[in-house]
Amino acid sequence: MREVRQRDGSLDEALSRAADGGRLTAGECLSAAQDADLLELATAADAVRRRLNPARAVTYVVGRNVNYTNVCWVRCKFCAFYRVPGSDGGYVLPIEAILQKIEEMVEVGGTEVLLQGGLNPSLKIDWFEGLFRAVKQRFAGKTVTLHALSPAEAIYIARISRLTLSETLDRLRATGLDSMPGGGAEILTDRVRREISPYKDTADEWIDCMRVAHGLGIRTTATMMYGSIDTWEDRVEHLMRIRDLQDETGGFTAFIPWSFQPDGTELGGSRAGATDYLRTVAVSRLALDNVPHMQASWVTQGPRVAQIALGYGLDDFGSTMMEENVVSAAGCRFTMPIEELERQIRAAGYGAIRRDTQYKPVPGAEA
Repeated sequence: MREVRQRDGSLDEALSRAADGGRLTAGECLSAAQDADLLELATAADAVRRRLNPARAVTYVVGRNVNYTNVCWVRCKFCAFYRVPGSDGGYVLPIEAILQKIEEMVEVGGTEVLLQGGLNPSLKIDWFEGLFRAVKQRFAGKTVTLHALSPAEAIYIARISRLTLSETLDRLRATGLDSMPGGGAEILTDRVRREISPYKDTADEWIDCMRVAHGLGIRTTATMMYGSIDTWEDRVEHLMRIRDLQDETGGFTAFIPWSFQPDGTELGGSRAGATDYLRTVAVSRLALDNVPHMQASWVTQGPRVAQIALGYGLDDFGSTMMEENVVSAAGCRFTMPIEELERQIRAAGYGAIRRDTQYKPVPGAEA
C-alpha cells in the first residue's frame, strides 16, 4: 500500500494552476504523481486536454507498423524482439515485401507507415535511401507518410555510414522521410539507461537527435517506456527534458507513454497495471503543457483502459497498426480493426476523427 503523506494546500494550488493554464515545476509534478488522488489528477489533466484540444472528439490514424529488420547488436534488456547478428531467426525484409505491406495498408485507406527496426550493422544509409525512394515512387500520387526511424536508428545509421547526424537526416528527408517516431527514449535518465540498455544512445544523444531533426523541419513524436526500474523521479526528469526541448524547438507533435512488457525479456519483472498507467498519463499531460497531443497505448494496456484514459488527458487513440511485432514479442497481443477502434472511441463518449500523421483531419473520414 502506498504511504499516505500529509499534504498542504500547495498541491491543490498547483493542480488548480495547471488546470487554468499555468506551468508546474518539476517538484510539483513529482508531488502530484506521489500524493494526489487519481481522480484529482484526472480532473486537472482533462482540463489541460480540453484547453489544448477543446472538441469532444478523439483522433486516430490508419497505419501499419513495418519492422524492416529484427537484427540488432544492442541487446536491450527490456526487448524480446531482437536477434543478434548471425543468429537464427534474424531477418531483413526485402524492399518488395515492405512495398507489399504498404500496398495492403493503402487498400484499406491507410496513410501512415511506422517503419522501425533493430540496429543492424549491414544496413547503411544507402539501403534506407533506396527503400524510401522505392516507397515514394510506388505510391506517387497517394498519401503515404513515412513515419520512420527512431533516434537510436538514425544515430546508428550516421555512425556506420560515417556521416554527421544532420547529413544523415537531411539525406533521408530528401529521399522520403516525412517524420520520426519518438521510440527508443525509454527513460531519459542515464541511470536507468545504463541498466536497461547500456549500449544504446545516451539521454543527451536522444535529445540532440530530436533537436537536429526539428531544426531540419522534421516533426517527431516522443515516448516514455515506464515501469522497468524507473522511479517517479526518473519519470519526471524525462518529462522535463521533453518539455524543455519543446520550448526550444516546438517540434514534437505528440507524447506517448507506454508500459514495459516484461515477458520473454532479459530484464523480467512485473507488468505495470492500469492505475499506474492512468497516473502516468495524467501527470504527463499536466507536465507537458506545450505538447499538443497525447496518444493512448491500447496495444499495451488494452482498449478498455485506453477508453478510461481518455478522461485522464489523452486526446488520440493512436494507430490501427495492422501489424505489431515488438510489443507482441513480449507477450502483449491486442489488435483492432478500424471499425472497432471507432466503436471504442464512440462508446467512451467521444466523436472519432481520422487524422494524418501531423494530426490534421482526413477530409470525409469523420466517424
